[in-house]
Amino acid sequence: MKARFKYRMYPTPGQKYRLAKLFGCVRVVWNDSLACCQENYKSGEKKPTNSELQKLFITQAKNTEDREWLSEVSVVPLQQSLNDLNQAYQNLFTSTKGQRKGRPVKPPKFKTRKSKQTARFTLRGFKVYQEKVYLAKIGKLKVVWSRPLPNPPSSVTVIKDSANRYFLSFVVEIQPETLPKTDSSVGIDLGIKTFATFSNGQKIDAPKPLKKRINNCRKLSKSLSKKTRGSKRYEKARIRVAKFQAKLKDTRTDFLHKLSTKIIRENQTVVLEDLNVSGMVRNRKLSRAISDLGWRQFRTFLEGKAEKYGRDFRVISRWEPTSQTCSSCGFKGGKLDLQVREWECLNCGAKHDRDENAAINILVAGGHSETKNGRGGKRKTNVKVAAPYVSDSYAKQNVNPPKSYGSVGIPASLGRGGCQKPYSEKDSLI
Repeated sequence: MKARFKYRMYPTPGQKYRLAKLFGCVRVVWNDSLACCQENYKSGEKKPTNSELQKLFITQAKNTEDREWLSEVSVVPLQQSLNDLNQAYQNLFTSTKGQRKGRPVKPPKFKTRKSKQTARFTLRGFKVYQEKVYLAKIGKLKVVWSRPLPNPPSSVTVIKDSANRYFLSFVVEIQPETLPKTDSSVGIDLGIKTFATFSNGQKIDAPKPLKKRINNCRKLSKSLSKKTRGSKRYEKARIRVAKFQAKLKDTRTDFLHKLSTKIIRENQTVVLEDLNVSGMVRNRKLSRAISDLGWRQFRTFLEGKAEKYGRDFRVISRWEPTSQTCSSCGFKGGKLDLQVREWECLNCGAKHDRDENAAINILVAGGHSETKNGRGGKRKTNVKVAAPYVSDSYAKQNVNPPKSYGSVGIPASLGRGGCQKPYSEKDSLI
């Protein structure tokens, strides 16, 4: 399998100038080719092939007066840029035909100098030395080798992010490492207040880097909005904001990497719930908190590391009623409000923590039955017996019971038979 190894590098001022020229040439070749493809589409003509685009916008463009400076950089990144454009269109075509899984792919867009800049070199464009890396027409770059490369790389991508940091990303062929098998399995319930709750009762709090620094973020954004676009002070303010955002991203990614590695190493089977993150972030009250957690990135890390280390990773359907089902007897009840964190099952009398109960149900839905009763116990209480227990709870809490009742004597506000009795300081019953 292939893996990426990313390292920080520190180019000299002369190398920064040559890299800026390289990024500009890659960006111009991409934009010229994309504009040609769009014009052909509007006129009803067929899209040019990849070889035709390379001949037109690299080979022949170097002989023109407007694009003669393309010969000052290596031709390898220019060719790889058009290869990426061709792959982007292939993904678009397969997506529109319904042959590609996942969300619909959008058409490729034009590149700007304000976003992240990249340029990819193949084997004939770079060479790795013991301390430095040589790039064609750039020179030998100083690299911080935080870890050794397991095998010779097949390609390297030069990256300059919006915070003006430089990285080298190597693609290396590695052999999957099979870890010793264990008997432990875990179901994970993701949340906002607690990032992850395991089926064994363990809870992991999220670092929430943005929430802790929200005031600093507002100050930097306000300072940037007051600057004139294109001025030197605007650029300095923009870099400060970019560095702040990069710090948040690094903190979040480091936390997710360490947690996912720990989970994969300790458990043979990991079960996770399929969450509609793109739909959940549309809630304006929860969008910032959800985006600050990185649920989707956490799932991606688990999938990749499970494949790398020979673990079993499973995802259950998002429609499983994990929070509404008693993990002891399997009795299903109605929906619970988000403020209800603990409840008691009226069928078996078991008291549950909301997140821990959901994690156990996730593990069971993934093919494991590690519950208290194994969901096979004979103890079952009918609805009519459970009804007086609910009414007694109202009396103990000095709360008047609802006037509207269901056909079997259960408060209709409990929903679906009223099998759950939530605990809340405000005596809120769902």
